[in-house]
Amino acid sequence: MYKKSAIGSLRQMLASKNLQAIIIPTNDPHFGEYTQNYYKVREWLSGFNGSAGTLVVTMESAALWTDSRYFVQAQAQLEGSGIELMKMKMPGTPSIETWLESEFVSSRGGRVAIDQALFSYSEYTSLAENLAPRYEVVPVDDFFSEIWESREVLIFNQIEYLPVEYSGEESISKYRRLKALLERYAAGKFAYIVTACDEVAWLCNIRGTDIEYNPLVQSYAVATEDKVHLFVKREAVGAQVEEMLSSQNIVLHDYFDYVDFLSAIPADVLRICSPSKVTVRDYKALQVSGAKFISDPITGGALNRMKAVKNGVELDGFRHAFLQDGVAWCRLLKFIDDSLAAGKSLTEYEIGEKLISFRRDFDGYKGESFEPIVAFGANGALPHYSATQEKSSSVCAGNNFLLMDTGAQFLFGTTDTTRTIPLGPLDDDKKRFYTLVLKGMISLSMAKFPSGTRGASLDILARGPLFGEGVMYYHGTGHGIGHYLCVHEGPQSVRMEENPVPLEPGMVISNEPAIYFAGRYGIRTENVVTVKAWKEGEFGQFNEFETFTLVPIATSCVDPKLLTAAELEWLNNYNARVFEQISPLLNSEEEANWLSNVTATIG
Repeated sequence: MYKKSAIGSLRQMLASKNLQAIIIPTNDPHFGEYTQNYYKVREWLSGFNGSAGTLVVTMESAALWTDSRYFVQAQAQLEGSGIELMKMKMPGTPSIETWLESEFVSSRGGRVAIDQALFSYSEYTSLAENLAPRYEVVPVDDFFSEIWESREVLIFNQIEYLPVEYSGEESISKYRRLKALLERYAAGKFAYIVTACDEVAWLCNIRGTDIEYNPLVQSYAVATEDKVHLFVKREAVGAQVEEMLSSQNIVLHDYFDYVDFLSAIPADVLRICSPSKVTVRDYKALQVSGAKFISDPITGGALNRMKAVKNGVELDGFRHAFLQDGVAWCRLLKFIDDSLAAGKSLTEYEIGEKLISFRRDFDGYKGESFEPIVAFGANGALPHYSATQEKSSSVCAGNNFLLMDTGAQFLFGTTDTTRTIPLGPLDDDKKRFYTLVLKGMISLSMAKFPSGTRGASLDILARGPLFGEGVMYYHGTGHGIGHYLCVHEGPQSVRMEENPVPLEPGMVISNEPAIYFAGRYGIRTENVVTVKAWKEGEFGQFNEFETFTLVPIATSCVDPKLLTAAELEWLNNYNARVFEQISPLLNSEEEANWLSNVTATIG
């Protein structure tokens, strides 16, 4: 909920420091998608709780920038706040810099504050350049605890070491591969700065519960020419974990000693870092006299690129995770069918909780990988809608779609699946758009492409059927997925915007075309795939996708006439594969019969 008094207190604080504006991002010093409550200043001030957005407050006005996933949600949550919604990438939406220029009346300019622990060095330099010469960007330390009386403290839970039977590679082996890569660019002493918690977790084979929905430890790492320095809360490391880390040539430091460690790195040690992943605070700490820097030499970051290509153990773990998750999904879908057939009403929240209860039956389940999205009818047109027990949980009844997008964290893999199912008879319009979304998902699933192909080159396969109707979705078609890590990870993607990272064998990525009609319904069908080698010949290596997801695709709302023979064959083969792999794991003949019916051949 919007806090008018908090905005007032913030303005008083700005005035006391001779500042005329402040820019407040969503992130923490690690630039992850999810942050601890301690860092949710933007949400506290604005009332908008989406996962992406930037709030700008001046002495007279305020505005919030967010992307298309949150336009409807932000409009509702900002109502009455006086905070203007800025729809990113929409025609007529000004940049933050342009808006600030228009808001400052004084020709003398102004001083714009940023928290130096929350802005990357590259963001800061770009902002400073674009606002110069009239406006000065002033890096400041966090002062929100002075006005946020109920601010939560940072959490540091116990750390676990991920055994090689799940990771597929010991930490010391990962370090040696990273070192060999860096030595191509850096001779002698170096310090490779790692700020992203998922990269630290992958490199050091550690997992934790410090960040909601993500098995992460609040941590930093610095890899040098002879070891890895790991910065965590020392009290969170048990004796057995400490012994394992030590055996992997990992030296422990306290989390809050990180900045001092950076400041103490000798000038003759080459700093290797990405200006987009190092905060202003940290970059300043690295800038001792005579120090030399090079940017992370690999697109997307050397360590991030290594992490994105899964090894055989990790890929088998994904297969196992999606098999277990497929059983839970089938039990949920049967539960929905049985409940509605018996005349029982179901709420969105109840359906989401039921799927979680089915997942808990499996060994290795560690929790959800993101907040469940269970959305009926018009709620399905909100890409990141989430129902709660207390409010905003619609009864799922009527002739419309139910969209369910949920994922799980298993010890051996991370899942993310979306299914849209019909509740009651649907009109031809709904069936047509359901089929077109499915057609795009199938087209991308069947793609064959040469080595070196980027995701942007394949994106049209998913969007093409919708473009033919003059409609589109604004989010990406595919995001990378971590191995018992973040459900959204880079550097690979499938989206309209250019991304120079090619899709390599071993990368895991989502395939999720969609369509949203505000106030009416939304449709999204999502499978998770991995890139694998297909064939090699005189024109080089070609790749294809292997689908991990094992959840029936609803066919009662498919218009077979809109699918090609190859697409129809793919759909029937997919559902047959779901039955073949899932049915032996079901609890009863009744469940198997239900699955047989919903995966029956059509066309």
